[in-house]
Amino acid sequence: MRIHIQNPPDDPHFEITEAQWAEALARNPGMGPMEVSFARDDAGFARAIPEAEVVLTWTRQLRARFPKGALPGLAPRLRVIAITSAGLDPAAPFDWLPDSVALLNNRGTHADKAGEYGIMAILMLHTRMPAFADQQRRGEWKPLFSSTLEGRTVVVVGVGSLGGGIARRARAFGMRVVGVRNGADPHPDCDETHPNEALEAVLPRAEFLVLACPLTERTRNLLSRERIARLPRGARVVNVARGPVWDQEAVLDALDSGQLEGCVTDVAVPEPLPPDHRLWRTPGMVVTPHISADDVLRYNDRTLDILMENLRALRDGRPLPNRVDPSRGY
Repeated sequence: MRIHIQNPPDDPHFEITEAQWAEALARNPGMGPMEVSFARDDAGFARAIPEAEVVLTWTRQLRARFPKGALPGLAPRLRVIAITSAGLDPAAPFDWLPDSVALLNNRGTHADKAGEYGIMAILMLHTRMPAFADQQRRGEWKPLFSSTLEGRTVVVVGVGSLGGGIARRARAFGMRVVGVRNGADPHPDCDETHPNEALEAVLPRAEFLVLACPLTERTRNLLSRERIARLPRGARVVNVARGPVWDQEAVLDALDSGQLEGCVTDVAVPEPLPPDHRLWRTPGMVVTPHISADDVLRYNDRTLDILMENLRALRDGRPLPNRVDPSRGY
């Protein structure tokens, strides 16, 4: 099997190396004969793609590497495109992807890191750290008190890899976890689950709201100005999804008015966020630069293990665990 890994040209932290590939093969014996190539430039891609059966690459490269109509002609042997992220929105719409090529995401890589980030954000908001940070900048000594998380209600929108990891840690702190997902099937880390259509009904119970859903046309502007108004006054929000999942200006207005007490966001519109953007300056808001789910020590190893798991399924004629449904966008 011919596999090509197309690394990004300027991301030394998460470039997949030949040494990491060799270690992955050692962890996953019995994979059979494989030929693997690595590149980070256009020339390397052009050399490898005519013979490649599997390509592992970054989401933001897909539309440029495979414009509409390029496949299958550009890569006549291609069977699988695996991407290193869970979110697929930069690659949508999927009119460039023929039915003969399976698209895999990286679902399962992010749960532990995103779970730790999410519970950190909830703890920060509950102990009123954004307010203390604002007071520190003013040189103001003003005690603000809080209780424990036990018994508090958190609504998690999207209980896949990211949201499920956060839900598991929230329950460990004794929180009541309400999951909102595509369907109402139970989730092992939620006390109750509801379909997406029930979001407005559960928002008034959300002392904490975590956005962890993929960005699709259905979830764009999911947390609208009208839905923010349905949250209890003083609610706190964490966004580890995508910037367009919420109405960013409405969130900032709600912080200014006191409808929301605090927010932690790992995503923004646009990204990177300009230095003079309002998001940086709004009291009660904490911003991190899209790092919540990226484990710099383990990300690549887990990515390669997930790829191996899917290649074993391909070899054995089984469904691919990480195959994406382009009609749903995840």
